[in-house]
Amino acid sequence: MGIFERYLTLWVALCIVVGVALGHVMPGFFGMVAAAEVAKVNMPVAALIWLMIVPMLLKIDFGALGEVRQHWRGVGVTLFINWAVKPFSMALLGSFFIGHLFAPWLPSGQISSYIAGLILLAAAPCTAMVFVWSNLCEGEPHYTLSQVALNDVIMVFLFAPLVGLLLGVASISVPWGTLLLSVLLYIVVPVIVAQLWRKALLRSGRDGFERVMRTLQPLSLMALLATLVLLFGFQGEQIVRQPLVIAILAVPILVQVYFNAGLAYWLSRRFGVAWCVAAPAALIGASNFFELAVAAAISLFGLDSGAALATVVGVLVEVPVMLSVVRIVKATRGWYEAGSSQVPGAVEARR
Repeated sequence: MGIFERYLTLWVALCIVVGVALGHVMPGFFGMVAAAEVAKVNMPVAALIWLMIVPMLLKIDFGALGEVRQHWRGVGVTLFINWAVKPFSMALLGSFFIGHLFAPWLPSGQISSYIAGLILLAAAPCTAMVFVWSNLCEGEPHYTLSQVALNDVIMVFLFAPLVGLLLGVASISVPWGTLLLSVLLYIVVPVIVAQLWRKALLRSGRDGFERVMRTLQPLSLMALLATLVLLFGFQGEQIVRQPLVIAILAVPILVQVYFNAGLAYWLSRRFGVAWCVAAPAALIGASNFFELAVAAAISLFGLDSGAALATVVGVLVEVPVMLSVVRIVKATRGWYEAGSSQVPGAVEARR
């Protein structure tokens, strides 16, 4: 990695500080940017996410997408973590940490709202940002695209009933416009644009294609950092005003991320999944679709609710923690492959 990628954690931390500070001193500007929405999807953030993921999608050859069938174990592990473990484990962690352990330090009237926000965060598996994490850990791109697309389809049908079940209500009003537009913006359209661009670049030769990819790589990371400045600028005032609440809400999120990532990584190793699939499987299993979670919390509970604040804390935790998970899976590759190679029936190809 170059110096920019090597110190990405430092740049992320600086962008969070800058975003919070600018949001505190320039609330009018960030309020104007935050208002640029369609179906509660922020258009400036959507544009930056495009810049993040299109370079990743350019690497994908759809002609080889059928190869993902050999990674069925990795797909199964991630689906199990995303839909059978993560939402329920967050409900338990939220009830324990927020409802009991730290309850004396929190506003009593907001405790149930905080737990609701944590559940909304866990019930939506990550989409766009996963392409960034997978790229950073040299994950198998066809598996990543297939897994994200499958999660999006499942989310359309399961998000509302799952959240309704965990919140203990008979029915829940889900911002379907936000959900469907997010899938369209963050998956469908970028995939089409990237594949058309890929074909055009390859007509001029492989060398030209590689030159464009080298040029776009830093642009993708710059878009990630700019997105962080905007997201934390939107909530800068709340973060400055309630530091203790922020720290407390971060605890169950941190525990859940490392638990789910570790479980997905261990199960992948246990079932002989190739490391290039296990690494993004751990990241997909642990990360959240925070854009949808924030929009759903605002729609259901209001902009100034505890639920909205809890989902924003998810954004605060997401990037630094996922970068640490990337570092962990890369550092343990030798250990992982030494164990998975001994599993009978392991048939998946290695990189």
